[in-house]
Amino acid sequence: MSLRRLLLWLSPFFLMLLLVVASITSALAAVPNDKATPAYAEEQTILQSEQGQPEPGLGDAASGRQHMDRHYIKPPGLMPEQNVILQRGGNTWRTWRNGPLATIAGTLLLLVPLAILALYRVFGPQRIEGAETGRDIQRFTRLDRWTHWATAITFLAMAATGLVILFGKQLLLPWMGHDAFSWLAIISKYAHNILGPLFILCSLAMFFTFVRRNRFERADWQWVKAGGGLVSHAHVPAPYFNFGEKMWFWFGVTLLGGLMALTGLMLNFPYFAGNTPGPGFTRYLLQWANMMHLLGAAAYIAFAMGHIYLGTLGSPGAYRGMRHGAVDEAWVRTHHELWWRQIIARDRGATTGRR
Repeated sequence: MSLRRLLLWLSPFFLMLLLVVASITSALAAVPNDKATPAYAEEQTILQSEQGQPEPGLGDAASGRQHMDRHYIKPPGLMPEQNVILQRGGNTWRTWRNGPLATIAGTLLLLVPLAILALYRVFGPQRIEGAETGRDIQRFTRLDRWTHWATAITFLAMAATGLVILFGKQLLLPWMGHDAFSWLAIISKYAHNILGPLFILCSLAMFFTFVRRNRFERADWQWVKAGGGLVSHAHVPAPYFNFGEKMWFWFGVTLLGGLMALTGLMLNFPYFAGNTPGPGFTRYLLQWANMMHLLGAAAYIAFAMGHIYLGTLGSPGAYRGMRHGAVDEAWVRTHHELWWRQIIARDRGATTGRR
């Protein structure tokens, strides 16, 4: 394997490593209580009285001071930080989550479908070149399709429940009322928490099922230079998966899926360390995980919108392959000519061998 191909093959893993390093670096910082957004007047008073005192960080057993209220609540002592009554970084997290981060996520999830609609209306879908031949070519096995649909269904459920959790209070509560929305929110929360580990297992199965067919090749560069033919509708010879599909696999399923899995498990199991304080997740680290989970999910859903479009309306005939397993030969020749040539060469070799 050449050095260039090796670097192309390892580039997604380098990107994931860079993301993990950046995440750990930010998480190791001290809890920025002195720069936090004050939530209450009492909090501002405590902030003034404790000026100059060192702040606990990730290396400390606690991520917030153990401020007890005037009723002197006795700490249960069963879980880390359960006796932290006031953690000033929490209101900073809430301000960012419900403000700039929610705005960024909402804007992205509105602009992407509008861009897809504009692409479809202005340039139209990618049509098959010539008439269908009536000859079916097997594209996906039954295991391929089951793995894909299991991942897709759990992903859609996670996306729907996550959007309810993030935007429901602003968008649904005003017209549903408190009683109806409370039930919807509770169901969404528990469904999100329960389906999360299942989605991770499906994503792992998806990775190992399709990883061999998503290696970058020299021919992918031609697809990039032609923009996949999405606008010009130029014929671009592509292998079994084109560069766009490979980017969805590596950046969407693998990188963003890995980020969703890591941060989701942290939020789902914050007390993994047991009943003793120590190396468990602090509130500060969980707040960072929540913000990364929010932004990562928005990017994942936006990426998935493009994948769904190109697998249905954007490329007529593509859905048939994932639904039934086979596609027409004309579709293969149009969208994956390099793979089609391999099939023709294989069939000719088999015919010659029989003679």
